[in-house]
Amino acid sequence: MRINSILVLMAVFILIPISSMASEVNAGEDVNPADNEAPFTIAERTSPSVDGDVWSLSIVMNDEEAANDTEFELITQVCTNDGVCDPPVKMDAEKEGNTYSISVTPPSDHTYVNWRVKAIYSDGNTTNFPQGDWYKTWSSCYYQQDSGWGGEDYQDGECSTGEDVGLPGFGAVIASTGIAFAAITRRD
Repeated sequence: MRINSILVLMAVFILIPISSMASEVNAGEDVNPADNEAPFTIAERTSPSVDGDVWSLSIVMNDEEAANDTEFELITQVCTNDGVCDPPVKMDAEKEGNTYSISVTPPSDHTYVNWRVKAIYSDGNTTNFPQGDWYKTWSSCYYQQDSGWGGEDYQDGECSTGEDVGLPGFGAVIASTGIAFAAITRRD
């Protein structure tokens, strides 16, 4: 029975960070690098991101990093309105001179597209920008736990895409209840 209790606690601890992550951001406000914070500038970025439409990002490496043979990896992560984020994906960036470009098509019912840049220096050292978090482009119709629904495509109680979104987070409650029930009732 002790192992069942541990499994239930693990399931709860896995779900807690998902709900707390949502409360640390300002809903609808894109997160971008501050001036002189990163070794690149944004040349172009789609904002807001739209369900099913291509989201694009182009960044230009600063001259100092280019002169030192620095390379960039761009990583994205799409999060949905039910509080679930896909695993991070290293993108195959198109490189033209010092410009790196990527694109991704977010699924329906996404909240935002997270993105970051990993600088790989000629000596093998690396640095993530931003460090410990993500830059963020919000969806045109999103759900944020603390503030509710928003975005330019949220109208009259739904997203203008016409899809039935359902209750955000409800799937996580059902999943955790099922895991807890299975762990408690399982007999070896």
